[in-house]
Amino acid sequence: MKYAIQINSSPYYSNAGYSAYQFINTALAMGHQVFRVFFYQDGVYHAFRNSRPPDDERQLTLLWSQLVIEYEVDLVVCISAAQRRGLLHADEVKKQGRETTDLAAGFRISGLGQLVEATLEAERFLVFG
Repeated sequence: MKYAIQINSSPYYSNAGYSAYQFINTALAMGHQVFRVFFYQDGVYHAFRNSRPPDDERQLTLLWSQLVIEYEVDLVVCISAAQRRGLLHADEVKKQGRETTDLAAGFRISGLGQLVEATLEAERFLVFG
């Protein structure tokens, strides 16, 4: 089965992001495909590089980055939602004269066209949050 996933909620507002992570990790371990994970609305907070929850909480951004290393999952962050929430990617960093991007390892910025493509390519489209 080939899945496309959309995550809409912040990693700190609800467990939806972690539920999505668990689903994806399990699906991949069982031999299914995940075509793309699209982070939208407050879901873009999963992609903040400098997110540092307390040590006794899940390091969800790190878990996503590790999923990319292990399974080469395509993690796409909506550019409009990211800009509204202050997440800067390389092009915006240059425009604003900042030193580094806010994007965590393994994530990339793109538009809603990537979400549309994911829904067309996948056999199942799931939304978390």
